[in-house]
Amino acid sequence: MKSRVFFGATLLISCMALAGCGSVAASSGAAGSSAAVSSEAKLEDALTIYGGCEEPYLKAVAEAFGKKYNITCNYLRLSSGEIQSKLEAEDGNPSADVLFGGTTDPYNALKADKLLVQYASPNASHITDAHFKDADNYWYGIYKGILGFMWNKDQIAAANVTAPATWDDLIKTDYKKMITWSAPTTAGTAKLVVNTMVQKKAAGKKTTYTDEAGATQECYDDTNAMTYFKALDANTAEYTKSGSGASKAVGKGECKIGIGFLHDVITQIVDNKYTTIGMAAPSDGTAFEVGATAILKGCKHPELAKKFIDFALTPDCVELGAKNGSYQFLVLDNAKQPQAAIDAGLSTVKVMDYDFDDAKKNIGHYVEDFQKVVTLPTF
Repeated sequence: MKSRVFFGATLLISCMALAGCGSVAASSGAAGSSAAVSSEAKLEDALTIYGGCEEPYLKAVAEAFGKKYNITCNYLRLSSGEIQSKLEAEDGNPSADVLFGGTTDPYNALKADKLLVQYASPNASHITDAHFKDADNYWYGIYKGILGFMWNKDQIAAANVTAPATWDDLIKTDYKKMITWSAPTTAGTAKLVVNTMVQKKAAGKKTTYTDEAGATQECYDDTNAMTYFKALDANTAEYTKSGSGASKAVGKGECKIGIGFLHDVITQIVDNKYTTIGMAAPSDGTAFEVGATAILKGCKHPELAKKFIDFALTPDCVELGAKNGSYQFLVLDNAKQPQAAIDAGLSTVKVMDYDFDDAKKNIGHYVEDFQKVVTLPTF
């Protein structure tokens, strides 16, 4: 059984409403002092965010929103799997009001469980593509992240191997016990890897399975993908709880080769000044995540929650990413794209024709099949 490494969810201790989370309080001289804002602040003077993006970005968003409405804004950074598990356990009585960031896997699951709130934000008109929002307005996209490979140049040179260029390269015997990536039971990043390989290896072939309710569901035939993952497991040194685990380890030489989002690698190169990291998108095509935001059913501050969604769909919010080490491409037509991602060539990456509907509907089934061929660590 492989061990747990690197969970990028360092929690700030709050002296305010929510223990174990970050908290930022606006000063009395904060911007936004109209009578309407003052009335809102008296009615609802705090907001709590569960965040799936990296903590510096999440903290900056909480600070900016708190300042805008002169409120206390708490936050808690969690992996995608933890977000889903926590909210399912809270069952309509959440400790938070909104979600911000992280892949859409938990958002779609929470929508199906009726744990999200519909909200038609006026700022959703700036979303550039239908893939970047829920058709029923339960969640909205804010960024997209490209899936790819990373490696430590010194480590692979010492091992006398070349960097991977394609998905099938990862299962070469040359890479035995060299690869780090996240677990699909806890990380949305890994769920995207699973969906990507299921679709690639199925080559359009469909089959059916019986779901928990006894209904027959159509899905891609994942037989070849599970054979692939069994081979990849033989080359896997560690599974991490969070999708950014590999990127945080590769520059330190604690990971030879990793799978993850390339914007996380840019963070390590640009912000943390690691010069020994290489990265590439698979030349045979890759997929991308959609980072989202949503309102939680049963939230304690519903009016502020709507204001937060409106804020999240503005350049003032999403451009905080690049200012705080998160270099995802933005999905709003009025937002400025992060120059570091453009300079890294991510705007020209070959993206596969990804079946979002199947991924949303059947990821649970594919992860169950994955666990039949791979033994994952318990986190």
